Amino acid sequence: MSALLTLLNTELPLIQAPMAGVSTPELAAAVCNAGALGSIAVGASSVDKARDMIRQTRALTSKPFNVNLFCHRPAVTDVRRESAWLDYLAPVFAEFEALPPARLQEIYTSFVADKPMLTMLLEERPALVSFHFGLPDSATLTALKQAGIVLLACATTLEEARQIEAAGIDIIVAQGVEAGGHRGVFNPEQGDSGLGTFSLVRQIVSQTQLPVVAAGGIMDGHGIKGALALGAQGVQMGTAFVLCPESSANAAYRAALQSDLAYQTQITSAISGRPARGLPNRLYTLGAQSPVALPDYPNAYDAGKALHAAASARGCHDFAAQWAGQGAPLARPMPAAELVATLAREAALLR
Repeated sequence: MSALLTLLNTELPLIQAPMAGVSTPELAAAVCNAGALGSIAVGASSVDKARDMIRQTRALTSKPFNVNLFCHRPAVTDVRRESAWLDYLAPVFAEFEALPPARLQEIYTSFVADKPMLTMLLEERPALVSFHFGLPDSATLTALKQAGIVLLACATTLEEARQIEAAGIDIIVAQGVEAGGHRGVFNPEQGDSGLGTFSLVRQIVSQTQLPVVAAGGIMDGHGIKGALALGAQGVQMGTAFVLCPESSANAAYRAALQSDLAYQTQITSAISGRPARGLPNRLYTLGAQSPVALPDYPNAYDAGKALHAAASARGCHDFAAQWAGQGAPLARPMPAAELVATLAREAALLR
């Protein structure tokens, strides 16, 4: 048995990506019960909501599952910059007879500044906890490890992977630029190397000692085999699970993912304030054409969500956050357990 399987305590070296806004306790539990590792994302949740999600997942499976947290730098409010962005979006809000928010809110609390969330995790003790956008402080990591929790963190470069290893994390998730959703870059203001999954995996595997999980563009057994051949001990897949009936993706998202848009995924910061890959829409264009700077993440997301709400109330889904990776055209609509079994068969993971 590989070091990764020992740490995950699963039959298969396959992780369903957390996907805030799409993953559900039902999806995570179905994946776990099929022999892989299911994940829930609580980075966008209150402490009470996060606790409820953990307990809902536990009610559906006795297997270990992963709880994902956001470790972004807390937003710095810049009233002038935020007002300029809202003024820029105001004519678009007007198309739907709506007004932009009077001011933007920091709608998500970063785990690096959320001690009540840490207290809840130490009380609930999920088997695994993962981090995106960076790492919490050493005292937090020590507390989680002393509680017997296995820790994972996302790296988009070798340098980030080295920071993860030095911090005492157990598993590195190597996120290539092909991946859907938010880039896990620690410091986006310093740019994004944009490394592909295969190059990134080889760099990290060859220069660190931790088990590596490949993420980005992996949709079927061929992709899994390729990642394992490059030295990854497992894979993390998100877009592949969006079309599962257990996900919370709405009808518009599902239809878009099965349209020609799936071949055109792009990275934008305009929706949330941080770079993320998804199906292009009007917010991508607005961001590309904007003469003003974006507010910090997640304050910019407050504006994006408000615009989407105004538009969707009138039947328009041109501003939705429909995250998807470059492998999107290969997505298959099937129940999560069937998808896990299919992937295991295609990649010959069970012998």
